[in-house]
Amino acid sequence: MRFKFLGLRRALVLFSSTCLLLLSTPAFGAERVVLNYGILRESLSVEELSNFAETGELSRSLRVNFALARQDPKAIRQYLTEPVKVNLIFLDRVLNSRIGNIILDQISQVIYTPSRTADRQALRSALVLSASQDGQVSLIEIIENYPTNEVEVDGKRLESAYRQLRRLQTNLQDLLNF
Repeated sequence: MRFKFLGLRRALVLFSSTCLLLLSTPAFGAERVVLNYGILRESLSVEELSNFAETGELSRSLRVNFALARQDPKAIRQYLTEPVKVNLIFLDRVLNSRIGNIILDQISQVIYTPSRTADRQALRSALVLSASQDGQVSLIEIIENYPTNEVEVDGKRLESAYRQLRRLQTNLQDLLNF
């Protein structure tokens, strides 16, 4: 009986937190993204990156940035937009486990706060908020929902972050039974 109560309590806390986040979404979310490609750093609005992810249209700064970094815009766009389906309850459980912390630490090597502090917590928040909107997560959603004004992204390692999200999707149930 006690286990049933704890599960219900956790679900209610998750639901309440999600509702609070959804109701206050405009107040949260990154406004600027700093794309890092080794020594190249470009600060741009999240809106500019989101527009590229949605439409494929490159702004002048993104075109120059990708050219200097020798990055394929089509590949970057795919990594940013490819959705990963997740169950919000399972995602919350996994992200609050040891295995989840490892996954968060790996993804936060690519998407992180400018100060490099509380990366795990910020990423967990962005993932849960992204998943609560439509039951799936994409890297662009994580960037848009990142709970700091500015978020840094290691452009050379976007594929790695995308692979971690895919691993999270395919192994979510296995991780819970671990």
